[in-house]
Amino acid sequence: MSKGRLEAFSDGVIAILITILVLELVPPKGTDLDALRELLPVFLAYVLSFVFIAIYWNNHHHLLQAARGVDGRVLWANMHLLFWLSLVPFVTGWMGETGFPPVPTAAYGAVCFAAGTAYFWLEKSLVRLESGGGPLTAAVGGDVKGVVSMIMFALSSVVALTMPLVGLGGYVLVAALWFVPDRRIERALGR
Repeated sequence: MSKGRLEAFSDGVIAILITILVLELVPPKGTDLDALRELLPVFLAYVLSFVFIAIYWNNHHHLLQAARGVDGRVLWANMHLLFWLSLVPFVTGWMGETGFPPVPTAAYGAVCFAAGTAYFWLEKSLVRLESGGGPLTAAVGGDVKGVVSMIMFALSSVVALTMPLVGLGGYVLVAALWFVPDRRIERALGR
């Protein structure tokens, strides 16, 4: 399979996930601002999840642009990532519709941690294909930012079990850390 086909498939899955996220936004029954206020937790959860999925899409695109090719290990690593991303609409709805209680908020962080871990494995699978090194190997390096993100997700998820809004704040910090696109790969490719 070409890396272009892998990228196109992933783009399609991610587009569907964003569509599912927005379909979870049900218009309020009322016609005043109070009716909208009731939907605020759902909307905030949607925004956070949209940002995370957009970050993954952006970085996935850059990652595959720098990759030389794909193999079976990369295909399965990519499917692993897509599996965890496919759970984002579920935990988003559970967390937002219930108003950010401990267990759904912690579950959201656990899914984000698992997606981060899967992305890390995808990176390592692609780097493994660059025998002797290449632009991707140089760009990714130890991926300190990715490791810090996974640690923050894990800690925030545990904290969310007793202080859900503090855990949620940790998730927002991870999103802020990645909101500015990762330029390592662009620099490595000389763009």
